[in-house]
Parts: sequence; C-alpha cells; structure tokens
Amino acid sequence: MLRFEEARRLILTHTSPLDTERISLFTAGGRVLAEEIRAPWDLPPWDNSAMDGYAVRLADCAPGRRLPVRGYLPAGAVPGAALAPGAAAKIMTGAPLPAEADTIVPFEQADEQDGQVSFSSTPQAGAHIRRRAEDLRSGDLVIPAGTPLRPAEIGMLATFGKILIPVFRRARIAVLSTGDELVEPGDQLGEGRIINSNALAIAAALSELGAEPVLLGIARDNRESHLQLLGEGLKADALITSAGISTGDRDLVREVLLELGATEIFYKINIKPGRPTAFLRFGAKPVFCLPGNPVATLITFEELVKPAVLRMMGHHRAIQPFIKGTLREDVRKKPGRGQFLRVALEIRDGRILVSTSGDQNTGILRTLVRAGGLVYLAPEATHLPAGSEVDVHLLGTPREALDEQA
Repeated sequence: MLRFEEARRLILTHTSPLDTERISLFTAGGRVLAEEIRAPWDLPPWDNSAMDGYAVRLADCAPGRRLPVRGYLPAGAVPGAALAPGAAAKIMTGAPLPAEADTIVPFEQADEQDGQVSFSSTPQAGAHIRRRAEDLRSGDLVIPAGTPLRPAEIGMLATFGKILIPVFRRARIAVLSTGDELVEPGDQLGEGRIINSNALAIAAALSELGAEPVLLGIARDNRESHLQLLGEGLKADALITSAGISTGDRDLVREVLLELGATEIFYKINIKPGRPTAFLRFGAKPVFCLPGNPVATLITFEELVKPAVLRMMGHHRAIQPFIKGTLREDVRKKPGRGQFLRVALEIRDGRILVSTSGDQNTGILRTLVRAGGLVYLAPEATHLPAGSEVDVHLLGTPREALDEQA
C-alpha cells in the first residue's frame, strides 16, 4: 500500500498550473503572479531627501557659520537650478536633491532666523539622502513568477505603475458528497440521517486557499444520481468527493468515475485517518475521492488536496513548511501504518510545545477543532518519548494555531 509521501508525490506529479489571466491590481491581492516583473526604471528614480530639512554642501557647513536659505523644494518638485555655493535650500522628504548638494540637515538640527540657517553640529557627508537606484536598478528582477501577491508586492507593483497584472486563474473546484443518509443543513433530521457537513467544510477550505468551490449537493446511492452529479463535477477544474469509495455495495464513486472516462492513479494510502483515499485524473483534471468521516476528510484535504490546489493556482511552494516542536508527553502507536496526530501547541520560553489535542479516534471531531497542527508519525514509528523533537504542520496561520495557547 502507498506510503503518504509517495501518494502526495503522485498527486503533485499529475497536477499542473491552470492558465493565466490579467486582472486589475486592485483585485490582485492573494493571487499568484504568472510572469516575472522587472523594474522598468530605477528606484528611487533620482537622488532625493529622506528628511524634512535643508540641502547643503558639506564644505559650507563649518561650525557657527550661517547660510542664506535660497529656494524651497517640496515633494513632487521638479529639479531646478543647482545649489549655489555657500547657500542652503529648504527641502521636504521625497523631493529631488538639487545639483551640487551632497547632504541633508534635518530641521531638528537647524536654527533658521531672518532667512539664514545655522546647524547645531557638523553634519555627516551624504546624510539623509536616498540615492538613485539604491533599491532597484532598471531591469532588476522585482517579483518572480509564482509569488503570492501580498500587500508588499501590491505596493511594489503600484510603485512601477502596473495596473493589469498577469496571474494564475482561480481554480474552480466541484465538491460532491455521497450517501442516502445525508441531508443538507437546515433540512429536517430523521432517524438515521446526518447533516452534510463535509461539503461546507471542504468549501471553506477551498475558499481559504483562494479557490472557487462549486457545491454540487448530494449524490444518492444509485448509479443514475452518481452519473449525473459526477459528470457535472468533471466539468470543473477539479473534483472532490467525500464518502462512497470503500468496498460496500453502495460505494459507487470509483466505479462510476471510471465509467465516465477517468483514470485511477492510486487507491488506498497507508495512513490513519484516510486509508480509503483515491486519486484519479479526467484528462488533465485531478479528481480526489476522500473518505466520508469528517476528520479523515479534512486531514486528507489538508495533506493531499491542498498542495495540489496551490499548484493549480501557480504557487511554487505547494507543500507548506513545517515548524519544529517538542513533545510534552509520550506518544505511542502500533507499527505498520502512518498516522496524523492532532496536536495542540503552546509557546513557552521561545519553544513550541506539542501535546495531543484529545482523543485521536477518527470519529472525534472536537479533537481536530482544538488542534493547532498535525504531526505525522511514520509507519515504522511506535514510540516517541516526551522531549522528542517533531515536525508540526500548522493548521491555519501561526497566529491562529498558537495564540490561544500562548
């Protein structure tokens, strides 16, 4: 049976980035850049003042000497005549440095009276000047392709006047639940019925990644319903199903997908929870068949589907980085299967301490709600003593994972 690492490798091998589009910079936050951006001009484009003060020649700034103030340069001013020898020019932050000036003296270090200025101390040569191209030179690589556009990147693109930005398209991903026992939230619960929570949980996870979930509803336990809804789901960029992939008489998902023309890449992974997971392709489209148990659904999404969705939308770093943590308690498991341990995290004295977040039974959802991260235990692992260092995959942002316990 496939190890977890091999299953994830196969998924990423068979997943490619989507096509691209150009969108307004105003709506590009969170999207992934599809083409590298190079500086069209120097940044800063000219020498300019980093402080409100006086532009001077250092050679004119002898202690006690008073200089006539000639000229005023606000931000946005066009450079004019060169600074006259033995004079100072009032200048604001961001204004271009006049020719022949080589130093800025802040207002706080100056005393201006009757149109003349003196300085409390001799300034340093080149003080408070931003030099042309000290940030970027024309032609420098500004942002590589595959970079998620955060506020800093948006600000840099705006600095260079970029209005239409090439980005990878959002993945439009169909979500389908299966089972006669399911009812939708808000419907009346009867005996033997459970609410279709998986679809909303998966949709929320997709939205968090910036993808567009398409909720298809519930496929009932018959071929006609599966054929209709799975066929509809295969029109999207990818399809995620939950339940219906074990070996029971009513587990029809894999059978119908194959009938519709999908190709199975693997079925079953040596992990707990999530063993009955399948991955197929319909042409170039990935199809993820996840277990129906809510805990297994969300963990397999996090560890197997999420990297693929990120790759589809252009992310270079599809597998999220781990952090190091220290176990606060002994952890034991049976050999033979890999296991994802749901853990709570606490920061203490600069260290991240890791403990189980509760009952690890697959049927206990509250343990996942309490978890700040997941720890993967390899199939051969049987005992990790307290104090062991472990790799932790954070669930959500570090703030969400750690703050409650910090």
